[in-house]
Amino acid sequence: MTKTKPYNIETELVINKSSDQYNASVPPLYQLATFKQESLSNMGEYDYTRSGNPTRTHLQNHMAKIMKAHQTFAVTSGMGCLDVILRLLQPGDEVIAGDDLYGGTHRLLTYLNNKGDLKVHHHDTTNTELIKLKITPAIKMIFLESPTNPLIKVCDVKAITDHAHAVNPDCIVVFDNTMMTPILMTPLDLGVDIQYESATKYLNGHHDIMAGIIGTRDPKLAERVYFVINSTGCGLSPFDSWLLSRGLRTLAVRVERQQKNCVKIAEFLQNAGFKVRYAGLPSHPQYKLHQSQCKGAGAVLSFETGSIKMSEKIVESTDIFGIAVSFGCVNSLISMPCKMSHASIDSKTREEREFPEDLIRLCIGIENIDDLIYDLTRALLKSGAVKVNEKDELYNAVAVQPKL
Repeated sequence: MTKTKPYNIETELVINKSSDQYNASVPPLYQLATFKQESLSNMGEYDYTRSGNPTRTHLQNHMAKIMKAHQTFAVTSGMGCLDVILRLLQPGDEVIAGDDLYGGTHRLLTYLNNKGDLKVHHHDTTNTELIKLKITPAIKMIFLESPTNPLIKVCDVKAITDHAHAVNPDCIVVFDNTMMTPILMTPLDLGVDIQYESATKYLNGHHDIMAGIIGTRDPKLAERVYFVINSTGCGLSPFDSWLLSRGLRTLAVRVERQQKNCVKIAEFLQNAGFKVRYAGLPSHPQYKLHQSQCKGAGAVLSFETGSIKMSEKIVESTDIFGIAVSFGCVNSLISMPCKMSHASIDSKTREEREFPEDLIRLCIGIENIDDLIYDLTRALLKSGAVKVNEKDELYNAVAVQPKL
């Protein structure tokens, strides 16, 4: 029986067919740097792993299906993706970026701006009309995130992208889809030119490798991206490519469980009186917009306590939640972005961008939801962020008590 319709993404993730000569059920690992050539005139498909490797090729072909891309490329980290993409620009080119970006993204863009290599303009991408006004024929590239990390701001990706291409057809719109993953969002369907993801996070899901994936539907852009990767040697190693292929198989079930847990924790914290930033809550200012372009809200939220010291105590009082940067792992993490992942953004800039210093970011894992809420309950009580009359009733009582 021949295939009559495309499979859903959950199925495509698990189907991992390869052209292995022994018909191995799992694509084999080609852990080598060089390949023997048949002759001086017949170099074959591969000659040197920097330029290409069967294990990396398999991963990239698989990711192209998942991301609905013409071609994808695997590199050594999410920031490696950004570095490759930025090399598509010319010295002095003008770019637009959001005012709430991953700390590493901000650091690299600021470095290039200060050196005079690029002219970087930061704007609030949730203000679609403002962004449209700022897009001129001089703008060569636009960087978008939605939801942003860690303020969970949502932008109208299609409206911005369509306008950018109308003003300048050669403008390259770049979208960081790490937060949503291909399970919840397909930015290429919304018109962006390049989609990239830090595969260190959800795609691999276990925080035991670093990797990044770049995808595009434009064959000419793909050629330019490959040239940079081959020239600089930042392609993902065979072993890490193999591990990433393995991690991808459980992406759908991991994201489903993580998101389900996150929704309950967001509601729990909101009911306790905290200001919660999560695109899955109807109270989020861009809730409907997010729903229109994504299939879910993901598993990252942030909330404010009103006190830096209180937030510090909450973070340091959890047991299940590990204090760590990054997100997307099967286990839950907690952090204060201003002191950790976004510390490279100076305090003055954070203040200008209304970035709360007391902000706590939660990255939810696949643990039992009751255990996660109980762990947060104990941390909130220990910090003094909430109070109850009967400590034996912490678990049930905290959700309905106002914060101090």
